Amino acid sequence: MTGRKIAFFDFDGTITTKDTLLEIIKFLKGKAAFYTGFVLQSPWLFAYKMNILPNDQVKQRILTYFFGGMQERVFQEKCDLFSKNKLPGLIRPAAMAEISRLRSLGFDIVVVSASAGNWIRNWTNIHDLRLISSKLEVKDGLITGKIEGKNCHGEQKVICIRENWDLREYEEIYAYGDSSGDRPMLSLATKSFYKPFRML
Repeated sequence: MTGRKIAFFDFDGTITTKDTLLEIIKFLKGKAAFYTGFVLQSPWLFAYKMNILPNDQVKQRILTYFFGGMQERVFQEKCDLFSKNKLPGLIRPAAMAEISRLRSLGFDIVVVSASAGNWIRNWTNIHDLRLISSKLEVKDGLITGKIEGKNCHGEQKVICIRENWDLREYEEIYAYGDSSGDRPMLSLATKSFYKPFRML
């Protein structure tokens, strides 16, 4: 063993208090358009809740409805504003305290998120954290609403982690998550934490 240590953190609901996909939609489109859109998309959401449709298919429907056709440049500018003005207020202080504690112990720290990196990356860069996330497809300078490659959710989180790190090189592997989609990632860890910051 090398003595190396690494920690993987889910983002939405673990580091944050709310789902940032929902919050970025409100930020970009306004609350009225947000609620109208979700009413219109409710059959798809119901099908997902009933396990009729998979997460990535429904997610792409939502992304396409709200963001499809937006210029990538404009979309990214708005995401950067969200990251600067809205995101800090959604961060759990206890999660940041744990990140600081692990860093002091020599852990490499990685955020692993099913959300698109567009509205997370500025924040992770500021805090010097690695980021693995879903990526939005862009064609002719426009956001399509589709996910490029695989949705970084469930087993795909494990695949993405293994593509970037040889976990055999690490003596300690910590993982933090808050949903069933994080269970596969939690199973990789020598020590895992489920909903660790909810009561802190």
